[in-house]
Amino acid sequence: MKHILIPTDFSENSWNALEYAIYFFKNENCSFYILHVGELSNSEIKNNSFVFPRKTSSPVIREKLKSLFERIADVSTNDKHHFLALQDYGNFIDIVRKTVEAKKIDLIVMGTKGASGIMETIVGSNTGDVITKVLCNVLVIPENASFITPQKIAFPTDYNLYYTYPILKTITELLRITNANLQVFNVEQFSIPLTDQQEKNKDYLKDYLEETFPKSHSFYSVKSKDVKSSILNFVSDNQINMLTMVAKNLNFLQQILFDTTIEKLSFHTTIPMLVLHE
Repeated sequence: MKHILIPTDFSENSWNALEYAIYFFKNENCSFYILHVGELSNSEIKNNSFVFPRKTSSPVIREKLKSLFERIADVSTNDKHHFLALQDYGNFIDIVRKTVEAKKIDLIVMGTKGASGIMETIVGSNTGDVITKVLCNVLVIPENASFITPQKIAFPTDYNLYYTYPILKTITELLRITNANLQVFNVEQFSIPLTDQQEKNKDYLKDYLEETFPKSHSFYSVKSKDVKSSILNFVSDNQINMLTMVAKNLNFLQQILFDTTIEKLSFHTTIPMLVLHE
């Protein structure tokens, strides 16, 4: 059984992420943990550093959770889907980390609202913090994304990373569920050839995909000084339905996730992105 965590603030963006996850895993056995994190000021907890607080749920939140679960019942048709409500108060990232460990979460699914958020980043502050600060795979669902089973999944890489078992396992699971074609994409900057280690990493990935999905992958390479634009153009030109990236590859992540230029916004608000952690 898969254990999936979906934080909610009861917005349409968080609902869109939840609905996407339900459809994406429509044939899988899953437990969905719906997590609402409130501010301590709303928890009815008295200020006393010497007393462990008893966390209480407000009637308003209980009513919102009830309405949310009624909405879930209208779209979920899989008897092997189980939905559990969680509520906590305090620091959002700390609570997400704690929940990931306690519930053995395999994947976090989060919605995002374009260029909103404290940092005015594409993914918004909470989603960006989860991606960079929580060691768990994260599927980011943009506000304008509508569910279609991905047929083409882009995997940008510079081949600097060794593809560990957890990464390859997640990619394998992704391709099994979607039957998609994985399009591995590399940008060669300044016509500098790959190093010996990069070549080894590339060969290892290619050998793995040849063995597991011989007809469902392809490799692409372009020469360009602008990695960011090359990736975005590749996604657009090849009608990519999902982007997947390795969290350790901060160069790509920072350029793609945290670009706030308006011309890139349409890409970020339509294409789901899966960020992989080891």
